[in-house]
Amino acid sequence: MDGIVTDVAVGVKRGSDELLSGSVLNGPSSNMTSLVVTANGNDNKKFKGDDKMENVPSRVLHIRKLPGEVTETEVIALGLPFGKVTNILMLKGKNQAFLELATEESASTMVNYYTSMTPHLRNQPIYIQYSNHKELKTDSALNQRAQAVLQAVSAVQTSNSTVANPAGAENALSSAQSPVLRIIIDNMYYPVTLDVLHQIFSKFGTVLKIITFTKNNQFQALLQYADPANAQQAKLALDGQNIYNACCTLRIDFSKLVNLNVKYNNDKSRDYTRPDLPSGDGQPSLDPAIAAAFAKETSLLAVPGTLSPLGLSNAAAAAAAAAGRVGMHGVTTGGNTVLLVSNLNEEMVSPQSLFTLFGVYGDVQRVKILYNKKDSALIQMADGNQSQLAMSHLNGQKMYGKIIRVTLSKHQTVQLPREGLDDQGLTKDFGNSQLHRFKKPGSKNFQNIFPPSATLHLSNIPQTITEDDLRTLFTNTGGTVKAFKFFQDHKMALLQMSTVEEAIQALIDLHNYNIGDNHHLRVSFSKSTI
Repeated sequence: MDGIVTDVAVGVKRGSDELLSGSVLNGPSSNMTSLVVTANGNDNKKFKGDDKMENVPSRVLHIRKLPGEVTETEVIALGLPFGKVTNILMLKGKNQAFLELATEESASTMVNYYTSMTPHLRNQPIYIQYSNHKELKTDSALNQRAQAVLQAVSAVQTSNSTVANPAGAENALSSAQSPVLRIIIDNMYYPVTLDVLHQIFSKFGTVLKIITFTKNNQFQALLQYADPANAQQAKLALDGQNIYNACCTLRIDFSKLVNLNVKYNNDKSRDYTRPDLPSGDGQPSLDPAIAAAFAKETSLLAVPGTLSPLGLSNAAAAAAAAAGRVGMHGVTTGGNTVLLVSNLNEEMVSPQSLFTLFGVYGDVQRVKILYNKKDSALIQMADGNQSQLAMSHLNGQKMYGKIIRVTLSKHQTVQLPREGLDDQGLTKDFGNSQLHRFKKPGSKNFQNIFPPSATLHLSNIPQTITEDDLRTLFTNTGGTVKAFKFFQDHKMALLQMSTVEEAIQALIDLHNYNIGDNHHLRVSFSKSTI
């Protein structure tokens, strides 16, 4: 996959063109003397020996062929993915810069990475090599603007928030110059994986890092490009687009961060500049089969225009879906309609309770609690997309006090018991149920699929029902009601339990509950908080 490199021995030609206007550089023998360098032809002769020296790593890097209009922030952003940037010197007239990192190790990682993948700034290739100088000392009076930008960027990195720019750093941190995008996925009917995001956003430049997380019950990601200009292009092209047909809408903003700190390479975060990172927390590293499937599919995304949905190619989609990572619209996923649910509370669980909970994410056709292993059940969904969705949202959730495990079953269908055979009510056919949420094409239910949350969305409430009535009803499920809020029309409300587990229990008990006047209460998980 693009961006993943291994450390290799790099033979880098050192620049004999290291001319520094008004600066002092400490070279290999800096403990003996300091050399003042000015930009004229005579001083060039002093550096003729550079090419003959060994290619010794240095924490000072020499960057050449910079575009004329490039900013200090963009140059600093090149180094930030690899470690702390401690100094910068811009040579605008020569289209060059010197960048000093905190450690030689950081500089080596940066050189190795950009040797395998040519860096670009403003769509123009640039060249990075070790400098002969071990330390960069700049005259603060002559290099004031660059130093101010470096201070401002460092302040943002440490405080994680916007800072007032020091004098001389005008617009140094305007959000549009950040190489980091914040991405929110709305209407997330199908799971969106880190690898899908990488494929989409790689079309606009080199993606260095991605971190995914859930905030306010919304799937979000931070994604860092090598070049802020690529972040701008991606935002312009992708903001408002749907990843899949009529769902999974991308909402994109620039982040206040200019560098992401990734500790683990797994399904939730990835640093493509550091393939050596551990997976952490016992989470599996990326499945090689899935990585290969995505890598082979070079044209995963076709962006036919800024208004049309992003078309994911079926080959990569099917490969990912079959691997159990992502459900795709219009892609058949073979026998993956049946789920195996294990570690159930066998004293409490019933086909009806599983039908209600899994029905939040798809139309459950059949449920079978296993006769010889009553803490496990098979659940057949209407299609492979729905089984993927239920698995991604419910695996690891607590139901009746036990953390349930949800995986794809090897079974193609759930068999009904033979005619006349009593299986003690362990198998139930829900194929003709009136309670399916997704039978109607274009139903609003498709847009309101969220992970289990402590906040529940209630609808179909009769006018005669009060807040106290509902609080009492939900308290009787065994939990604590922490907050409540009616919508203006009084037909809908938000109700917050104290834990997600309590909310799951309340949804199982009270979805379709006859609340009076033949009104059947509808309960679903909400992305909102009260």
